[in-house]
Amino acid sequence: MHVGALTLFPVKSLRGVAVREADVERHGLRGDRRWMVVDEHGETLTARRVPEMLAVTATPTPGGVVLSGDGLPSLTVLEPRGPATVAVDLSRLHLATAAGEAADAWMTAALGRPAQLVWLDDPSRRPVSPTHGGETGDPLSLADAAPLLLTTTASLRRLQAWVADEAQARGEDAVSIGMERFRPNLVVDGDDLEPFAEDAWRRVRVGEVEYRFAEHCDRCVLTTIDPVTRAGGKEPLRTLARRRRWDGKVWFGVRMIPVAAGRVAVGDPVVVTG
Repeated sequence: MHVGALTLFPVKSLRGVAVREADVERHGLRGDRRWMVVDEHGETLTARRVPEMLAVTATPTPGGVVLSGDGLPSLTVLEPRGPATVAVDLSRLHLATAAGEAADAWMTAALGRPAQLVWLDDPSRRPVSPTHGGETGDPLSLADAAPLLLTTTASLRRLQAWVADEAQARGEDAVSIGMERFRPNLVVDGDDLEPFAEDAWRRVRVGEVEYRFAEHCDRCVLTTIDPVTRAGGKEPLRTLARRRRWDGKVWFGVRMIPVAAGRVAVGDPVVVTG
């Protein structure tokens, strides 16, 4: 098994950026989900509610990000150095740092609604919840529940086959389900990899970094939005509800927590150690 793909999401819920290598920190891949977009009341905006966010890219640049979107000039936003004064509505985080008026104006124009870009100065201020597999001292970025999401190509292939079978039974055209719908940071590939083998992984070494299992990843309506057309549909949740449903939720991928810092690259070996 090896790393087939790595993706950073510098701004929570915006389009991901494929990378060949990344530094791993205790709170996740360096540069992943340290920014997020909130409305004028500080409520977190996500692509679940605002699919237009999937048309915006934040590309990492030294000391910040470059925002780009259709019909708008690119804007470089540097990591702010001021205090965290923006009240935000996110689990285990009450204050974030404003990115500045220029960033807010750009994001408002891109999304067609009032929006502010904010920055998490210190991930240790937002620990991983024990209900999501966190232990004392586990820091978290602005990700929903855990530092890193891992999926496998074998599981996606099996899911795509199930979706095709469901479509054929209903006399419908099959929907193509790309991995980008699930927004993983790390995709594992391998010729002998069994579908959903990752469900049982409790410790994994990826390159020079070891990760421990946090929890299985329950999937939401965001996976039903085509990331290119931003049109909604029923898949893959409809098929997952038939094949991968327990505890009242549907599941795809696993959330992991880095045990220590290090570096990871596409092609690195992946070894299950527990």
